[in-house]
Amino acid sequence: MSQRTRAQERVDEIDISPTKLLADIEKLTEELEASQAKSEEYLAGLQRERAEFANYRRRTAEEREAMLGLAGEDLIRKVLALADDFDLAIEARPPEISGDPWVEGVAAIDRKLRALLESEGVKQIDASPGTPFDPREHEAIATVPSTEHGEGEIVEEIRRGYRLRDRVVRPALVAVAAPTNESADAAQPIN
Repeated sequence: MSQRTRAQERVDEIDISPTKLLADIEKLTEELEASQAKSEEYLAGLQRERAEFANYRRRTAEEREAMLGLAGEDLIRKVLALADDFDLAIEARPPEISGDPWVEGVAAIDRKLRALLESEGVKQIDASPGTPFDPREHEAIATVPSTEHGEGEIVEEIRRGYRLRDRVVRPALVAVAAPTNESADAAQPIN
């Protein structure tokens, strides 16, 4: 009697018939396809989650920037009130002290304030005489009969207006030319 090794016994136990091998191949192919389908499903889910997270980050960054912009806009409005006070002080200075170093210091502070506002994206709205009235940028507080300016043109800027980047923070207050056939020598308030 010949003695067989355990390895030989195992080899004999393995069914290597073509039908068994085909069945095994078919079963393994099905398992592979199922695994690949599951893998693709997980990959698609991961890609969706990544896209949603990227959108979430973008949205929150935009919201944060908008909130900072609103807070900044409120502060800008307050600083513009100071700029108006500087305008009034510089315009009302007596001529006899116009060369005084103190007055020059006030004017220098005003220039620094204007530079600061400009560095933050604040720009003055053009409301010079002769400019056409634009209700998106100007607020007419008076109409003035004028022969020098056409109807609807700005005659005088009463208070400066400002834009923060692309938004009007404060419209310019202006007097607008009215047709010359209106009977009034003084400015007519708009109701």
